[in-house]
Amino acid sequence: MPELPEVEVVRAGLAPAVTDAAIHAVTVYDERSLRRHPGPSEDFIDRLRERSILGAVRRGKFLWLPLAPVSPVEERAPASVSSLVEERAPASVSKPAVEALVLHLGMSGQVLLRDRDQPDDRLTRIRLDIEHPAHGPLRLNFVDQRIFGSMAIDSLLPTPDGAAGGLGADSATVPSAVAHIARDPLDPAFDDARFFAALKRRNTSIKRAMLDQTLVSGIGNIYADEALWAARIHYDQPTSSLSRPRAALLLAEVRMVLTKALAEGGTSFDAQYVNVNGASGYFSHSLNAYGQQGNPCPRCGRPIRREQFMNRGSHFCAFCQRLR
Repeated sequence: MPELPEVEVVRAGLAPAVTDAAIHAVTVYDERSLRRHPGPSEDFIDRLRERSILGAVRRGKFLWLPLAPVSPVEERAPASVSSLVEERAPASVSKPAVEALVLHLGMSGQVLLRDRDQPDDRLTRIRLDIEHPAHGPLRLNFVDQRIFGSMAIDSLLPTPDGAAGGLGADSATVPSAVAHIARDPLDPAFDDARFFAALKRRNTSIKRAMLDQTLVSGIGNIYADEALWAARIHYDQPTSSLSRPRAALLLAEVRMVLTKALAEGGTSFDAQYVNVNGASGYFSHSLNAYGQQGNPCPRCGRPIRREQFMNRGSHFCAFCQRLR
C-alpha cells in the first residue's frame, strides 16, 4: 500500500495542475471505485461537474481536493469552461470549501495527469476532464488495478485543534472520513509530547503502535521497519518500556526516513507506485532493512531477518535491534 511519501509525491504533482481548475466532465467506468461515496454514480457526476478545485491536501495516506462552494454561476450554462473559471474565481476566494473530493489509493491506486487528447490509461476507473486557467485542458485518470482505492465527495469538518487540516491546506477543515486519522510526523501541527504520552499509555508493541493510523498516520510497513532499524529498536518492543529519549530518537528517525523517501520520489517495487506522470520512485535502492532478508546488515554485517507480523513481515537485525 502507498505510504506517506508515495501519496505526498502524488499530492505535490497534482497541486499546480488542479488548483483553480474547473471540472468540465466526469466519467465513471467502474462504480466499485465509488464504494465510499454516499450515493450512486449519477450523484457523484452531478455534484462534481462544473465545480472548481481549490487545491490538493494530504493527511497521512489520505488525499483530498477541496471544492469551491456551489454558487449561482452553476445554475446557468456557461459559455465556455474558461469563462467559468474566470467568473468563479472571486467566489472561490471569498467562500471557504464545505466539500472535498477524497481520494484513497488503496493497494494499487494511481492518479495520473494526461493531455486531453491522450487515450485513457489501462484500468482507468474514473476520469475527470478539467480546465486550468494557465495550463489549459487536462485529464485526470484514477487508475486502480485491484480496486481497493476509491473516490468520494465528503463534507469538511472543523479540525479539533484549529490547525490546518493537512499539508497543502490553509483551512482548518478535514473530510469527515479522515477526521479520525491522526496527524502525520511531517505535519507542522503534529504534537510530539502528545504522541510520547500516548505511547506510554499503550499496552502494545512499538511497531503495532506505529501502524495505528489513529495514533500517528502515514507510516506503513516499509517505513516502520526502516525507522526501527535506524533507531536500533526491536519491532516487538513494548511501547510502555520506551524511555522518552528513545521514543524521541525513533520519531526523529521516522521523520528522517520519510523525508529521504520523499526526496527520492517514494518507494516503487513495481509499476503500481508512480507519480502523476507515471514515473517510479527510487527509494527502494536506499532500504536498509525492509525486503533485505538474508543480506548483511549495513551496520554490523550480520544477516537481516524477516519474521511474520500481522499478516505481513517485519525486517530487522537481531543483533542491532535486540528486544530489551
